[in-house]
Amino acid sequence: MGQALWRLPPRQQQQLQEELADRLAERGGGRQEQGRDAGSQKRAPQHCYRPDIYHLLRTRSGGKEPHGFIDLEMLPPELGITILSYLNATDLCLAGCVWQGLGNDEYLWQGLCKSTWGHCSIYNRRLPAGFSYRRLYLQLDEGSLTFNANPQEGISYFMSKGILVDHPTELAKFIFYTRRLNWKMLRIYLDERRDVLDELVKLHNFSNQFLPNALRDFFRHIHAPEERGEYLETLITKFSHRFCTCNPGLVRELGLSPDAVYVLCYSLILLSIDLTSPHVKNKMSKREFIRNTRRAAHNVSDDFVGHLYDNIYLIGHVAA
Repeated sequence: MGQALWRLPPRQQQQLQEELADRLAERGGGRQEQGRDAGSQKRAPQHCYRPDIYHLLRTRSGGKEPHGFIDLEMLPPELGITILSYLNATDLCLAGCVWQGLGNDEYLWQGLCKSTWGHCSIYNRRLPAGFSYRRLYLQLDEGSLTFNANPQEGISYFMSKGILVDHPTELAKFIFYTRRLNWKMLRIYLDERRDVLDELVKLHNFSNQFLPNALRDFFRHIHAPEERGEYLETLITKFSHRFCTCNPGLVRELGLSPDAVYVLCYSLILLSIDLTSPHVKNKMSKREFIRNTRRAAHNVSDDFVGHLYDNIYLIGHVAA
């Protein structure tokens, strides 16, 4: 969030350089005059002093050596906020007990909210007077914990606080850009809200992705069920249509269709289990995989199916 702030503005950087140069000149001026009077000493090399943290702290503390931990209030506000921006919420609360002005800065809490929950409906609305991102973070954290215990109650909590709007697209974006939701509870919720699942699938962009890699990316956001059933078939069906929509050129070139992609996805899942399971002793060979897959997907070439096998063999399970 704050990496761009490590470089101070040119005007402020020049001001700090002049301030450091004056301090260094005051302390070393006497020694330089004695050297010029003697005439036998070599001219001291000139150094370009940059406004690093060490010299800056010595300058602002009257030339005294800094002891212990750096006092962030002695640094420029931009630099202090940048350092605190790398803390999580717990450490930031502790830092606020020491540096109240910096630790409670709304800029830091806004970054924590948006880096943890990438999309919320409240982000796009005009915020009321007295709004606090610190309080919003606590509400988002409480709502996520509630969702992980009961999905319906969690979503209801977000809506009651005005954080989310009851619209499939808004709910899908919230799920897509959030990593704090339990995948088992999320599967239960998506199984009940198929309208949200439809919008969640549309948020994926599989353009120019190899089929196994696209399937892995899909299952990273929408976890596959542990057992085969109607929900898994629904997921693969929606993925197949979305993959074909994102790759119209590949569909024309290879003669693919949503039904063919559906068959290939099931073949990849079965191959993943066969190659990665320690209980399967006789692993499926590449020739066997090509022969079995071509029986179900007639229009797919042997080379393409062979590349699918190589991907699973080298990278691993598509739904791990």
